[in-house]
Amino acid sequence: MHQSNIAHLKKEVAPFEQTNLKLSIRQIINTLVPYILLWYAAYLSLSVSYWLTLPILVVASGFLIRTFIIFHDCCHQSFFQNRLANDIVGTITGVLTHVPYEQWKNSHSIHHATSSNLDKRGVGDIWILTVKEYEAAPLWLRLAYRIYRNPIVMFGLGPIYVFLLQYRFNRKGARRKERLNTYLTNLLIAGFYAVMVWAVGWETFLLIQGPIFYLSGLFGIWLFYVQHQFEDSYFENEEEWSYVKAAVEGSSFYQLPKPLQWITGNIGFHHVHHLSPKVPNYHLEKAHESTPPLQHATTITLKTSLKSLQFRLWDEENKTFVGFRSRKRHPRRVDHAKEVIRTGQAYMEGK
Repeated sequence: MHQSNIAHLKKEVAPFEQTNLKLSIRQIINTLVPYILLWYAAYLSLSVSYWLTLPILVVASGFLIRTFIIFHDCCHQSFFQNRLANDIVGTITGVLTHVPYEQWKNSHSIHHATSSNLDKRGVGDIWILTVKEYEAAPLWLRLAYRIYRNPIVMFGLGPIYVFLLQYRFNRKGARRKERLNTYLTNLLIAGFYAVMVWAVGWETFLLIQGPIFYLSGLFGIWLFYVQHQFEDSYFENEEEWSYVKAAVEGSSFYQLPKPLQWITGNIGFHHVHHLSPKVPNYHLEKAHESTPPLQHATTITLKTSLKSLQFRLWDEENKTFVGFRSRKRHPRRVDHAKEVIRTGQAYMEGK
Protein backbone atom coordinates (compact mmCIF):
# COMPACT_ATOMS: atom_id res chain seq x y z
CA MET A 1 0.00 0.00 0.00
CA HIS A 2 1.41 3.36 -1.05
CA GLN A 3 2.40 5.77 1.74
CA SER A 4 -0.12 8.41 0.54
CA ASN A 5 -2.92 5.84 0.67
CA ILE A 6 -1.89 4.87 4.20
CA ALA A 7 -2.01 8.49 5.35
CA HIS A 8 -5.38 8.99 3.66
CA LEU A 9 -6.84 5.86 5.28
CA LYS A 10 -5.73 6.95 8.76
CA LYS A 11 -7.19 10.41 8.11
CA GLU A 12 -10.57 8.89 7.17
CA VAL A 13 -10.72 6.90 10.41
CA ALA A 14 -9.47 9.72 12.68
CA PRO A 15 -12.93 11.34 13.28
CA PHE A 16 -14.12 8.12 14.93
CA GLU A 17 -11.36 8.17 17.55
CA GLN A 18 -13.32 10.54 19.78
CA THR A 19 -14.76 9.12 22.98
CA ASN A 20 -18.34 9.86 24.00
CA LEU A 21 -18.85 10.02 27.76
CA LYS A 22 -22.60 9.36 27.56
CA LEU A 23 -22.11 6.30 25.34
CA SER A 24 -19.34 4.98 27.58
CA ILE A 25 -21.44 5.34 30.75
CA ARG A 26 -24.44 3.84 28.96
CA GLN A 27 -22.35 0.85 27.95
CA ILE A 28 -21.18 0.30 31.51
CA ILE A 29 -24.79 0.35 32.69
CA ASN A 30 -26.19 -1.89 29.95
CA THR A 31 -23.35 -4.35 30.49
CA LEU A 32 -22.69 -4.61 34.23
CA VAL A 33 -26.28 -4.21 35.45
CA PRO A 34 -27.61 -7.09 33.27
CA TYR A 35 -24.59 -9.19 34.27
CA ILE A 36 -25.33 -8.73 37.98
CA LEU A 37 -29.05 -9.37 37.47
CA LEU A 38 -28.35 -12.52 35.43
CA TRP A 39 -26.00 -13.77 38.15
CA TYR A 40 -28.76 -13.24 40.73
CA ALA A 41 -31.35 -14.87 38.44
CA ALA A 42 -29.08 -17.89 38.10
CA TYR A 43 -28.85 -18.07 41.89
CA LEU A 44 -32.65 -18.00 42.26
CA SER A 45 -33.15 -20.56 39.49
CA LEU A 46 -31.03 -23.14 41.30
CA SER A 47 -33.93 -23.79 43.65
CA VAL A 48 -36.01 -24.85 40.62
CA SER A 49 -33.65 -26.76 38.33
CA TYR A 50 -30.07 -26.49 37.11
CA TRP A 51 -31.44 -27.00 33.59
CA LEU A 52 -33.16 -23.65 34.02
CA THR A 53 -29.92 -22.15 35.34
CA LEU A 54 -27.72 -23.22 32.42
CA PRO A 55 -29.21 -20.96 29.70
CA ILE A 56 -29.02 -18.02 32.12
CA LEU A 57 -25.33 -18.77 32.64
CA VAL A 58 -24.72 -18.83 28.88
CA VAL A 59 -26.25 -15.37 28.50
CA ALA A 60 -24.35 -14.11 31.56
CA SER A 61 -21.07 -15.31 30.03
CA GLY A 62 -21.91 -13.17 26.99
CA PHE A 63 -22.21 -10.11 29.19
CA LEU A 64 -18.87 -10.96 30.79
CA ILE A 65 -17.34 -10.95 27.29
CA ARG A 66 -18.92 -7.53 26.77
CA THR A 67 -17.35 -6.49 30.09
CA PHE A 68 -13.98 -7.56 28.69
CA ILE A 69 -14.51 -5.28 25.69
CA ILE A 70 -14.87 -2.33 28.08
CA PHE A 71 -11.67 -3.51 29.80
CA HIS A 72 -10.03 -3.79 26.38
CA ASP A 73 -10.97 -0.22 25.40
CA CYS A 74 -9.68 1.08 28.72
CA CYS A 75 -6.33 -0.58 28.01
CA HIS A 76 -6.17 1.44 24.77
CA GLN A 77 -7.24 4.62 26.62
CA SER A 78 -10.17 4.78 24.19
CA PHE A 79 -13.14 4.31 26.52
CA PHE A 80 -12.78 7.59 28.41
CA GLN A 81 -10.89 10.74 27.55
CA ASN A 82 -9.48 10.83 31.07
CA ARG A 83 -6.56 8.45 31.67
CA LEU A 84 -7.36 7.92 35.36
CA ALA A 85 -10.95 6.96 34.52
CA ASN A 86 -9.66 4.37 32.04
CA ASP A 87 -7.25 3.00 34.64
CA ILE A 88 -9.91 2.70 37.36
CA VAL A 89 -12.62 1.15 35.19
CA GLY A 90 -10.01 -1.03 33.49
CA THR A 91 -8.79 -2.39 36.80
CA ILE A 92 -12.34 -3.08 38.06
CA THR A 93 -13.45 -4.82 34.86
CA GLY A 94 -10.12 -6.65 34.92
CA VAL A 95 -11.07 -8.13 38.29
CA LEU A 96 -14.42 -9.29 36.90
CA THR A 97 -12.75 -10.87 33.87
CA HIS A 98 -9.72 -12.17 35.84
CA VAL A 99 -7.22 -10.17 33.77
CA PRO A 100 -4.65 -7.80 35.36
CA TYR A 101 -5.04 -4.40 33.72
CA GLU A 102 -1.44 -3.18 33.51
CA GLN A 103 -0.03 -6.54 32.50
CA TRP A 104 -2.53 -7.04 29.68
CA LYS A 105 -2.32 -3.42 28.54
CA ASN A 106 1.43 -3.72 28.05
CA SER A 107 1.40 -7.10 26.29
CA HIS A 108 -1.54 -6.09 24.12
CA SER A 109 0.18 -2.91 22.98
CA ILE A 110 3.07 -5.08 21.81
CA HIS A 111 0.58 -7.30 19.99
CA HIS A 112 -0.73 -4.28 18.08
CA ALA A 113 2.76 -3.06 17.26
CA THR A 114 3.97 -6.44 15.99
CA SER A 115 0.85 -8.22 14.71
CA SER A 116 1.60 -10.28 11.57
CA ASN A 117 5.34 -9.54 11.86
CA LEU A 118 7.10 -12.91 11.57
CA ASP A 119 10.26 -11.51 13.16
CA LYS A 120 8.51 -10.19 16.26
CA ARG A 121 6.29 -13.00 17.48
CA GLY A 122 5.96 -14.12 21.07
CA VAL A 123 4.17 -11.44 23.08
CA GLY A 124 0.39 -11.06 23.28
CA ASP A 125 -0.35 -13.37 20.36
CA ILE A 126 -1.07 -16.99 19.49
CA TRP A 127 1.89 -19.24 18.80
CA ILE A 128 2.35 -19.59 15.03
CA LEU A 129 5.07 -21.48 13.19
CA THR A 130 5.72 -21.31 9.49
CA VAL A 131 5.96 -24.54 7.49
CA LYS A 132 9.75 -24.20 7.22
CA GLU A 133 10.08 -23.52 10.95
CA TYR A 134 7.99 -26.55 11.81
CA GLU A 135 10.12 -28.77 9.58
CA ALA A 136 13.28 -27.37 11.19
CA ALA A 137 12.04 -27.81 14.76
CA PRO A 138 13.17 -30.76 16.91
CA LEU A 139 10.68 -33.50 17.66
CA TRP A 140 9.90 -32.27 21.20
CA LEU A 141 9.05 -28.77 19.95
CA ARG A 142 6.88 -30.08 17.11
CA LEU A 143 5.00 -32.20 19.64
CA ALA A 144 4.57 -29.20 21.96
CA TYR A 145 3.29 -27.12 19.05
CA ARG A 146 0.82 -29.82 17.99
CA ILE A 147 -0.50 -30.04 21.54
CA TYR A 148 -0.77 -26.25 21.79
CA ARG A 149 -2.65 -25.98 18.46
CA ASN A 150 -5.04 -28.82 19.24
CA PRO A 151 -8.56 -27.30 19.55
CA ILE A 152 -9.29 -29.39 22.64
CA VAL A 153 -6.24 -27.93 24.37
CA MET A 154 -6.55 -24.38 23.02
CA PHE A 155 -10.25 -23.94 23.67
CA GLY A 156 -10.85 -26.65 26.25
CA LEU A 157 -7.94 -26.15 28.62
CA GLY A 158 -6.94 -22.69 27.40
CA PRO A 159 -9.51 -20.69 29.43
CA ILE A 160 -8.43 -22.37 32.65
CA TYR A 161 -4.72 -21.98 32.01
CA VAL A 162 -4.81 -18.41 30.68
CA PHE A 163 -7.41 -16.73 32.89
CA LEU A 164 -7.00 -18.74 36.08
CA LEU A 165 -3.25 -19.44 36.11
CA GLN A 166 -1.18 -17.43 33.62
CA TYR A 167 -2.61 -14.02 34.51
CA ARG A 168 -2.00 -14.56 38.21
CA PHE A 169 1.75 -14.13 37.74
CA ASN A 170 3.81 -11.22 36.51
CA ARG A 171 5.79 -11.58 33.32
CA LYS A 172 9.57 -11.55 33.45
CA GLY A 173 10.93 -8.01 33.54
CA ALA A 174 7.63 -6.40 34.52
CA ARG A 175 7.91 -2.91 35.97
CA ARG A 176 6.82 -2.03 39.49
CA LYS A 177 3.48 -0.49 38.44
CA GLU A 178 2.57 -3.59 36.47
CA ARG A 179 3.61 -5.95 39.27
CA LEU A 180 1.61 -4.03 41.88
CA ASN A 181 -1.48 -3.99 39.65
CA THR A 182 -1.27 -7.77 39.22
CA TYR A 183 -1.02 -8.20 43.01
CA LEU A 184 -3.98 -5.85 43.50
CA THR A 185 -6.06 -7.71 40.91
CA ASN A 186 -5.31 -11.05 42.53
CA LEU A 187 -6.18 -9.66 45.96
CA LEU A 188 -9.49 -8.22 44.75
CA ILE A 189 -10.40 -11.46 42.96
CA ALA A 190 -9.67 -13.44 46.12
CA GLY A 191 -11.75 -10.97 48.15
CA PHE A 192 -14.65 -11.18 45.69
CA TYR A 193 -14.59 -14.98 45.78
CA ALA A 194 -14.42 -15.00 49.58
CA VAL A 195 -17.42 -12.67 49.93
CA MET A 196 -19.51 -14.63 47.42
CA VAL A 197 -18.67 -17.98 49.01
CA TRP A 198 -19.66 -16.53 52.38
CA ALA A 199 -22.91 -15.15 50.93
CA VAL A 200 -24.15 -18.12 48.87
CA GLY A 201 -21.92 -21.07 49.82
CA TRP A 202 -19.02 -22.54 47.88
CA GLU A 203 -21.07 -25.14 45.99
CA THR A 204 -23.63 -22.61 44.78
CA PHE A 205 -20.88 -20.17 43.86
CA LEU A 206 -19.00 -22.76 41.79
CA LEU A 207 -22.18 -23.91 40.04
CA ILE A 208 -22.79 -20.35 38.86
CA GLN A 209 -19.38 -18.72 38.55
CA GLY A 210 -17.64 -21.78 37.12
CA PRO A 211 -19.62 -22.02 33.86
CA ILE A 212 -19.70 -18.22 33.40
CA PHE A 213 -15.92 -18.02 33.82
CA TYR A 214 -15.25 -20.98 31.54
CA LEU A 215 -17.65 -20.11 28.73
CA SER A 216 -16.62 -16.45 28.58
CA GLY A 217 -12.96 -17.51 28.51
CA LEU A 218 -13.59 -20.09 25.79
CA PHE A 219 -15.44 -17.68 23.51
CA GLY A 220 -12.94 -14.92 24.28
CA ILE A 221 -10.05 -17.09 23.08
CA TRP A 222 -12.09 -18.10 20.04
CA LEU A 223 -12.70 -14.46 19.08
CA PHE A 224 -9.01 -13.63 19.39
CA TYR A 225 -8.10 -16.75 17.40
CA VAL A 226 -10.38 -16.26 14.38
CA GLN A 227 -9.58 -12.56 14.06
CA HIS A 228 -6.07 -13.40 12.85
CA GLN A 229 -6.19 -17.09 11.87
CA PHE A 230 -7.98 -17.07 8.55
CA GLU A 231 -6.87 -18.60 5.26
CA ASP A 232 -5.64 -15.53 3.38
CA SER A 233 -4.27 -13.62 6.34
CA TYR A 234 -1.16 -11.46 6.23
CA PHE A 235 2.26 -12.28 7.64
CA GLU A 236 5.59 -10.82 6.56
CA ASN A 237 9.14 -10.49 7.80
CA GLU A 238 10.29 -7.17 9.25
CA GLU A 239 11.67 -5.71 6.02
CA GLU A 240 8.38 -6.27 4.14
CA TRP A 241 5.97 -5.76 7.05
CA SER A 242 3.43 -2.92 7.00
CA TYR A 243 1.38 -1.76 10.00
CA VAL A 244 -1.63 -0.85 7.85
CA LYS A 245 -1.51 -4.06 5.83
CA ALA A 246 -1.27 -6.01 9.08
CA ALA A 247 -4.43 -4.23 10.26
CA VAL A 248 -6.52 -4.38 7.10
CA GLU A 249 -5.27 -7.67 5.63
CA GLY A 250 -4.05 -9.46 8.76
CA SER A 251 -7.20 -8.86 10.82
CA SER A 252 -10.60 -10.16 9.79
CA PHE A 253 -14.05 -8.63 9.70
CA TYR A 254 -15.99 -11.20 11.73
CA GLN A 255 -19.54 -10.57 10.52
CA LEU A 256 -21.72 -11.77 13.37
CA PRO A 257 -25.50 -11.69 13.76
CA LYS A 258 -26.57 -8.39 15.34
CA PRO A 259 -27.25 -9.81 18.85
CA LEU A 260 -23.78 -11.43 18.91
CA GLN A 261 -22.20 -8.30 17.44
CA TRP A 262 -23.71 -6.28 20.28
CA ILE A 263 -22.76 -8.71 23.04
CA THR A 264 -19.16 -8.85 21.75
CA GLY A 265 -18.88 -5.07 21.62
CA ASN A 266 -18.33 -4.85 17.85
CA ILE A 267 -14.94 -6.54 18.21
CA GLY A 268 -15.70 -8.36 14.95
CA PHE A 269 -14.66 -5.13 13.21
CA HIS A 270 -11.16 -6.13 14.17
CA HIS A 271 -9.52 -4.68 11.08
CA VAL A 272 -10.79 -1.23 12.08
CA HIS A 273 -9.59 -1.71 15.63
CA HIS A 274 -6.09 -2.73 14.53
CA LEU A 275 -5.84 0.20 12.16
CA SER A 276 -6.81 2.62 14.92
CA PRO A 277 -6.96 1.27 18.51
CA LYS A 278 -8.16 4.69 19.68
CA VAL A 279 -11.58 4.13 18.09
CA PRO A 280 -14.01 3.16 20.92
CA ASN A 281 -15.86 -0.10 20.36
CA TYR A 282 -19.16 1.76 19.89
CA HIS A 283 -17.71 3.65 16.87
CA LEU A 284 -16.11 0.68 15.10
CA GLU A 285 -19.09 -0.15 12.90
CA LYS A 286 -19.51 3.47 11.81
CA ALA A 287 -15.82 3.71 10.96
CA HIS A 288 -16.10 0.55 8.87
CA GLU A 289 -19.19 1.75 7.00
CA SER A 290 -17.77 5.23 6.37
CA THR A 291 -14.39 4.06 5.05
CA PRO A 292 -14.72 2.14 1.74
CA PRO A 293 -11.16 0.68 1.73
CA LEU A 294 -11.87 -1.00 5.08
CA GLN A 295 -14.84 -2.79 3.55
CA HIS A 296 -12.42 -4.84 1.46
CA ALA A 297 -11.07 -6.60 4.55
CA THR A 298 -11.51 -10.37 4.61
CA THR A 299 -15.01 -11.14 5.85
CA ILE A 300 -15.70 -14.32 7.78
CA THR A 301 -18.99 -15.57 9.22
CA LEU A 302 -19.90 -17.98 11.98
CA LYS A 303 -19.98 -20.79 9.41
CA THR A 304 -16.79 -19.95 7.53
CA SER A 305 -14.86 -19.20 10.73
CA LEU A 306 -15.09 -22.89 11.69
CA LYS A 307 -12.68 -23.62 8.84
CA SER A 308 -9.95 -21.90 10.84
CA LEU A 309 -9.83 -24.94 13.14
CA GLN A 310 -7.97 -26.71 10.32
CA PHE A 311 -5.22 -24.08 10.17
CA ARG A 312 -1.97 -24.97 11.89
CA LEU A 313 1.00 -23.48 10.00
CA TRP A 314 1.71 -20.39 7.92
CA ASP A 315 2.92 -21.19 4.41
CA GLU A 316 5.28 -18.32 3.53
CA GLU A 317 5.56 -19.35 -0.12
CA ASN A 318 1.83 -19.39 -0.84
CA LYS A 319 0.84 -16.78 1.75
CA THR A 320 -1.84 -18.91 3.37
CA PHE A 321 -2.56 -21.06 6.41
CA VAL A 322 -2.31 -24.83 5.96
CA GLY A 323 -2.83 -27.93 8.05
CA PHE A 324 -0.12 -30.29 9.20
CA ARG A 325 -0.95 -32.86 6.52
CA SER A 326 -1.25 -30.41 3.64
CA ARG A 327 2.09 -28.68 4.27
CA LYS A 328 4.87 -28.79 1.71
CA ARG A 329 7.92 -30.41 3.27
CA HIS A 330 11.25 -28.58 3.35
CA PRO A 331 14.78 -29.73 4.21
CA ARG A 332 15.85 -29.24 7.81
CA ARG A 333 18.25 -26.37 8.57
CA VAL A 334 20.21 -26.34 11.83
CA ASP A 335 20.53 -22.54 12.03
CA HIS A 336 16.79 -22.18 11.46
CA ALA A 337 16.08 -24.80 14.12
CA LYS A 338 17.92 -22.79 16.78
CA GLU A 339 15.73 -19.74 16.14
CA VAL A 340 12.57 -21.86 16.26
CA ILE A 341 13.61 -23.33 19.62
CA ARG A 342 14.27 -19.84 20.99
CA THR A 343 10.85 -18.50 19.97
CA GLY A 344 9.12 -21.70 21.06
CA GLN A 345 10.61 -21.42 24.53
CA ALA A 346 9.50 -17.80 24.70
CA TYR A 347 5.88 -18.82 24.08
CA MET A 348 5.96 -21.60 26.66
CA GLU A 349 7.48 -19.22 29.24
CA GLY A 350 4.69 -16.72 28.57
CA LYS A 351 6.98 -13.91 27.36
